[in-house]
Amino acid sequence: MSAESKMELFWDLVEPMFDTHVSRLPMMGFPCVRSDGAFFASLDHRSGDLVVKLPKDRVSELVQNGTGKPFSPAGRTFKEWVSITEEDETTWSTLINEALRFVSSR
Repeated sequence: MSAESKMELFWDLVEPMFDTHVSRLPMMGFPCVRSDGAFFASLDHRSGDLVVKLPKDRVSELVQNGTGKPFSPAGRTFKEWVSITEEDETTWSTLINEALRFVSSR
């Protein structure tokens, strides 16, 4: 899947979420969405990977099973963020929704 296709898929999946609580705002130069001020999903414009915010245990699980890899922009690993290397619409949709629930529960 090309980087352009991944960007299109990302926006196709998050656009239905836009309302008074979910909005679009860049984070560290990445296209990103947030809920009530909390960032929860992004697209790494360099790799085209989906990046989502999840509990540390869930991030570890996704890294261990090979679905994702640690999100480490500029060398600093973010423990509650995972970069999803799998280019699957169902996986992306599931994880974006899981990330939204995670930040909404805090």
